[in-house]
Amino acid sequence: MRTIHNPRELQEFAFSVRRSGTTIGLVPTMGALHEGHLSLIRRARQSDEVVIVSIFVNPTQFGPNEDLDRYPRMLERDLDACRECGVDVVFVPSAGDLYPEGFQTYVEVGPLASRLCGASRPGHFRGVATICLKLFNLCQPTRAYFGLKDYQQYRVVERMARDFDLPLEIVPMPIVREPDGLAMSSRNSYLSPEERTAATVLFRSLEDAAKACEAGERDPQTLAARVRRGIEAEPLARVDYVEAVDPLTLEPAGSLPALIAVAVFIGNTRLIDNRLLEAPDSSK
Repeated sequence: MRTIHNPRELQEFAFSVRRSGTTIGLVPTMGALHEGHLSLIRRARQSDEVVIVSIFVNPTQFGPNEDLDRYPRMLERDLDACRECGVDVVFVPSAGDLYPEGFQTYVEVGPLASRLCGASRPGHFRGVATICLKLFNLCQPTRAYFGLKDYQQYRVVERMARDFDLPLEIVPMPIVREPDGLAMSSRNSYLSPEERTAATVLFRSLEDAAKACEAGERDPQTLAARVRRGIEAEPLARVDYVEAVDPLTLEPAGSLPALIAVAVFIGNTRLIDNRLLEAPDSSK
């Protein structure tokens, strides 16, 4: 496995690989790798001839009062995990490498980025889209893999790739969960034991809505209200948002299918999750 720090070195490597007709799979991460990340890497290993993993805590997607400085960083452990998964190249740049002095050009994101986390975290998706575009230019991937826990991020990046005619496929991957249902996240490490137990309310409330949908409830806003009530019953939880949105546009959903998307503070830790709800197939 090769570790590259310099962007130009990575780009030269990627160009040489693609000129030979070889496919490249990219898994962009901020490190602190968990099973959710590893599922993306394994999928890339199955689908592509060369696998690149980027590890970079991107400062432009953090707000002024967010957790940039304390975001978990565990590079040696991450490199070991990449090695075990058969990664070919790990890209570990510095902030100065990707945002050198005088950097001033960013991706302007549209309506997909204005709701949900975009409303709660101004500038977040501008930073996400910008770093993804830079990584796509440097890594020249055939495919890039994104987990659906960050559903809005997936849609924003997919839209950007389409709008800019980027020659790659954005591959969505299912949410990976702990045995008790909590969606895997690097930020789960912030939770105290009591908060970790309380955090399962996100999954339990989403599952409750799914069962209500299966039982015949078809109004997305009623289902979202049900999720909100479930989360608000947990004393350690503070709702940022609970919304039922169209899975494609992320606008408020008036019918199924609908994505129930949630962002919740458990103590001081902000967690996100979602569940796609569809009307059961009556023909079965």
